[in-house]
Amino acid sequence: MIKRLVIFVGLATLLSLQCLFAQRPIPMQQNTGGFGQTTRPAREVVEQEDQEDTDGRRPLLDDSTRQVYGPKTTLYFFEKDLKRNRLQLYEQDTLLRNFHNYDPVAKQGWKYQDLGNIGSAAKPVFYEIPEVIGLNSGFHAYDLYFRDPAKRKFYDTKSPFTEMAAFFGGGHRNMLDISFARNVNSRWNIGIDYNTLRVRKALNPIRRDDNMVEQNAYSLHTNYRSENGKYWLLGSFSRMRHEVFEIGGIIPPEVDTTSLYFTYEDAKVWLQNSRARDLRQDYHLYHEYKLGNGLQIYHTLDRKNQNIVFETDLTSSDSLFFNPDRLNDQQDTTQNRSDFAEWRNELGVKGSYKGFYYNAFTRFRNGRMISPFFPDTREAFNEVYIGGELIGQLSEKWSISADGEYLIPDAFRIHGLFKSPWLELEYTKALYKPTSMQQIYFGNHYQWNNDFDNIGVDQIKGRVILDFEKVSLRPNLTINRVNNYVFFNEERIATQASGEAFMLMPGLIATVQIGKKFKLDAEVVYTEVTGGGADNFRIPRLFGNTRFYFDSPMFDENVYVQLGIDLRYRSSYFAEAYNPSFQQFHLQDGFNVFAYPVADVFLDFRINRTRVLFKYNHLNSGFMQQDGYFVTPDYTGYRSFLDLGISWYLFD
Repeated sequence: MIKRLVIFVGLATLLSLQCLFAQRPIPMQQNTGGFGQTTRPAREVVEQEDQEDTDGRRPLLDDSTRQVYGPKTTLYFFEKDLKRNRLQLYEQDTLLRNFHNYDPVAKQGWKYQDLGNIGSAAKPVFYEIPEVIGLNSGFHAYDLYFRDPAKRKFYDTKSPFTEMAAFFGGGHRNMLDISFARNVNSRWNIGIDYNTLRVRKALNPIRRDDNMVEQNAYSLHTNYRSENGKYWLLGSFSRMRHEVFEIGGIIPPEVDTTSLYFTYEDAKVWLQNSRARDLRQDYHLYHEYKLGNGLQIYHTLDRKNQNIVFETDLTSSDSLFFNPDRLNDQQDTTQNRSDFAEWRNELGVKGSYKGFYYNAFTRFRNGRMISPFFPDTREAFNEVYIGGELIGQLSEKWSISADGEYLIPDAFRIHGLFKSPWLELEYTKALYKPTSMQQIYFGNHYQWNNDFDNIGVDQIKGRVILDFEKVSLRPNLTINRVNNYVFFNEERIATQASGEAFMLMPGLIATVQIGKKFKLDAEVVYTEVTGGGADNFRIPRLFGNTRFYFDSPMFDENVYVQLGIDLRYRSSYFAEAYNPSFQQFHLQDGFNVFAYPVADVFLDFRINRTRVLFKYNHLNSGFMQQDGYFVTPDYTGYRSFLDLGISWYLFD
């Protein structure tokens, strides 16, 4: 009854808003990124010392001597822009576009496969080239929920700035984000962020606070500029403790005839006494100094630590989920522990000459992986890189760039990018190392010690930019060739492919203005994988997102409203299964994650600087042939429930 009422109210509102409110239309935003992403306005850096008060802050007053601090006076920038000598200051985001997709997987356009809950293990749906071509830990299941300090926002605030966001999801799926920043003086800013997740189990919770995910994370950041502008320093620290109480998925009905899918809270699951923890700490420092004549030197320092733990009680029924092997002589409990740490130092020169930016660097990485069950306890590594970058800004809309790095003696990456007003082309060729976890692992249920070759990839991307009066189209094509790919096979063992895989991925991103107040956003990707290693990649052949919504100011432009429906779809495929004991996805051939369209209805609105969302998930539940859908073998997707969220800014 509630679902029918929601459908009726939503459709009636969509039809009536056009007639009831004859407000002027909002100009259509050009979508230059992926589905649901909009480029924010940016400003050039402006020197303001002559306009500052004695405390280093600019006295922004209107004609009535009332302070007018707001989104346009509290600006932020990114390290990558400063490093490339094209610093831009961005205003605070008050747009409603995609605001209702607040959880991390939805915010990424549903291009991650998770376990059907916020904070659960997740992997990209499509193949991605790793950012680090050298050795990394290999424990990436919770990367999506970690805020990398090297990619964070750095602020320039004219007043104390606070951003708060709280999201209360159906089924007790709660998120809280708080950020604070302020200028100590006109050239020095400091700030702190705090983020927390409290997400109850979607399957078989035994009490109200029986959480699947508990996360506490915080970060500190600062940026400083010398009085003459020659020296810049950016520093940040991030810490995340991400704890997951694993469920192992629903017990298949063929194993237990009393177990049923799509019973959610009443589902029978494998695990009740198993826990995974990912603790990360990351120190990051970037600073540069201008020597003169456009020449600069810079230094980047990173100190990263990742501590991975999985524990389970083998005297309970949880033992039935795992294979019978006890390889570390732990009969009563499994305690798989891994600790990965690294130091990274990059020293380089950079500058600009006749419209071209250049950069040359040397990077040193050293670190270790520790496990109490390794033969030598400690596996250490040392890596030396050389590389550089060249960017030519031919005009405001035309540019060409090339960058590369060489990991001595046997890994590399080269990358080129061409941009024009109507065409973008990108090419990447890389040879990168398998992860530390793929090379050596000594858990209580699985162990291996490998000597895999490096993985090779060639990737070509192209995108055509077509903008008309009310239609924006982005036809695109991605071609991948991957050889020596390392994956986890059906037996959950790290394996290296013997054949190549070729991926042909045409796609289309479109934005259409319908009338004055309605919009349609869509993205579709078709994937064809061939070659001897094709079966090692499990990607849905057809992937699509569509959003149709009303978008207009109302009530004399005091309220901005978006009301519509989201529809997402993946075709049937044998999605990878998840093994919590070593926190990896692996191949399987027995469970077809069938095709199923999922519809969500949403209402986003903004009053002044406050944004509010209402989202009803899985609107079409009960109207389909199947009772629900799966996101991963034995893990069901969202049931029908209502989400509420609010986000607001304070500027004093």
